[in-house]
Amino acid sequence: MNQIYLAFDLGAESGRALAGIFSDGKLKLEEIHRFENRPVHLRGTLHWDFPRIFSEILEALGKFIRRYNTPPAGVSCDSWGVDFGLIDSRGHLLGNPVHYRDKRTEGMSDLVFQKVPEEKIYGITGLQLLKFDTLFQVESLDSANDPQWGAASQFLTIADLVHYHLCGAQVIESSLASTTHLYDATQRDWARDLIQELGYDIEKFPEVVPSGTRIGTIDEEVAEVLRLEPRFRNFPIIASLSHDTGAAVAAVPAEKGSKWAYLSSGTWSLLGIEIPEPILSEEARKEDFTNEGGAEGTVRFLKNIMGLWILQECRRTWEAGGNSVGYSEIAGLAGEAEPFASLIHPDDPRFFAPGDMVGRIQAYCKETNQPIPKEIGEIARCILESLALRYRQVLEKIESLNGGETIEVLHIVGGGGKNELLNQMIADVLGIPVLVGPTEATASGNLVTQAVAMNEVEDLWAGREIIKRSFEIREFKPDGDEDWDAAYERFLKLVG
Repeated sequence: MNQIYLAFDLGAESGRALAGIFSDGKLKLEEIHRFENRPVHLRGTLHWDFPRIFSEILEALGKFIRRYNTPPAGVSCDSWGVDFGLIDSRGHLLGNPVHYRDKRTEGMSDLVFQKVPEEKIYGITGLQLLKFDTLFQVESLDSANDPQWGAASQFLTIADLVHYHLCGAQVIESSLASTTHLYDATQRDWARDLIQELGYDIEKFPEVVPSGTRIGTIDEEVAEVLRLEPRFRNFPIIASLSHDTGAAVAAVPAEKGSKWAYLSSGTWSLLGIEIPEPILSEEARKEDFTNEGGAEGTVRFLKNIMGLWILQECRRTWEAGGNSVGYSEIAGLAGEAEPFASLIHPDDPRFFAPGDMVGRIQAYCKETNQPIPKEIGEIARCILESLALRYRQVLEKIESLNGGETIEVLHIVGGGGKNELLNQMIADVLGIPVLVGPTEATASGNLVTQAVAMNEVEDLWAGREIIKRSFEIREFKPDGDEDWDAAYERFLKLVG
């Protein structure tokens, strides 16, 4: 096999196009294009700039064909979950998709739970309730009789919106559908009775397709815009794993049959396990765990944790104050700071919105009678240690909810795996080996799933073997130099 696929990986801060070259049983990645993904405030609403995103995707397609002088063997996009665009009856996009951090979901949970109890919703969807959920975004439109919602013919999540504009297919891939709170985790399709009970028009929700579905070929109009020669047309568009975390977990180079967990580390931290069926217990609901779709019908049982977003916002605060500092320098300063001086609860609601994150951390420490961190290293160490301690708390609960099965190794994938200080902290606090890599897990999972869809790779586990052979996997072992158990007891008291 010597095929070249193209993956578009859309993140909350940037978008990238990566070529995946399968040759001699290995996968090689080459970056084709990269661009910023900046939200835009328009008259009090925070939007994603979808036309710009799509123009960058078209530019990347052109670059791919010029570089390799061949059409891609397959093209697929992955993105964050929750957000969506609306298509009218003529197939036109009704405005720019709204950003999940927009304020329109405030108060929507109360309206939803007046119609359907929270417990019933979890029993169907198996999803952790978060203020920015698709369900609450839809409620904000429906309850306000929003004219765009009224005119909408189809609802499409972000990566699937990209696929639609590439090939015309109005479908949603299962991993992204599973993030909406409108998807039945057991039946693996829209929760039709729930949608109707909530009062939404079921006709607005398109067909759900399994991960790894070939959904069409490049649209002739797109080919004309790119001025492609006839020999470069008719390449397939694939709904591989449209949810970025789903794609990242597909790339985890785990040993089949081993007792492993994964941490997708980036702006968000997503910590969980891969299981065959959802866990829908009342305890799982109370602990805010979520069941999302994975590769080949698996379930990703996980918890969303605030993640490196807190550090990213601190960096923006420092830069706004004239102190431009890179992440490697921040990690170095954190390594020199006093251990366990101050801790925070990463999932405290105050840390969710953009803004002066440094001031919020300092206010939290003051309110909880802890030393107030002031220097960059002190603040960064506070964040990283608190994240590591939160991971231990969540992993222990996962083990309990999954029948007491002990996790023996943690795999870290995603850009956060570049932070070696945090990786070592995680190994120390968990007391188990931590395997890091591949860093480009999302794109790798996207590409491997495409190759499975095109019958070039046998299945998910064969794809994981390719990834294991292709990328460096770094190991961090517990070193026991610091008293993490005492810090953990203190953390548990702090977060209640």
